[in-house]
Amino acid sequence: MSIRLTLLCGGAGPTVRAARFDDGPLDERGVREARAAADRIPAASVCVRAPSLRCQQTAEALGLTAVAEKAVRDLDVGTWRGRTLAEVAADEPEALACWTTDPEAAPHGGESVRQLCLRAGLWMDGLPQDAGRVLALTEPAVVRAAVVHALAAPVSAFWRIDVPPLATISLTRRSGRWNMRLSPSDTER
Repeated sequence: MSIRLTLLCGGAGPTVRAARFDDGPLDERGVREARAAADRIPAASVCVRAPSLRCQQTAEALGLTAVAEKAVRDLDVGTWRGRTLAEVAADEPEALACWTTDPEAAPHGGESVRQLCLRAGLWMDGLPQDAGRVLALTEPAVVRAAVVHALAAPVSAFWRIDVPPLATISLTRRSGRWNMRLSPSDTER
């Protein structure tokens, strides 16, 4: 029996567009984009979401009923919460550089990238074998962490994965091993 896990990144709003370490609502454009993406979201027998307002509103815009799941919550950025990336870069450039190069670092007092990757991996590996198709609506950091885990990539690869709003990635698990599954191009459908 296999599991197909589709990870869907939440939509965009003012906090995302400002590169702010925070949760926030979708804006009108984000809601429109989510509604437009609804037809490309695969059916799932289990649908979970991060507990953030952003993911809740994305699920609503997509017409999904998704249960909040703490394991797929965003990376805890501690004292940086509410600040923009530009503010942190200006005020704490060494700390930011350390955080983006050392997977063990958590200069903000929150969670390290390694801790997030372990949390995501434990959740993925804990999915029941008979889960079937699972859709997880979550944050970009969790999508990155899941890909790192699935591919058994070094945690340093985390920052090399770009995850735009509403991006999806499919992972399959067979015989205890995760694989990444790319979608066919529109010309192949």
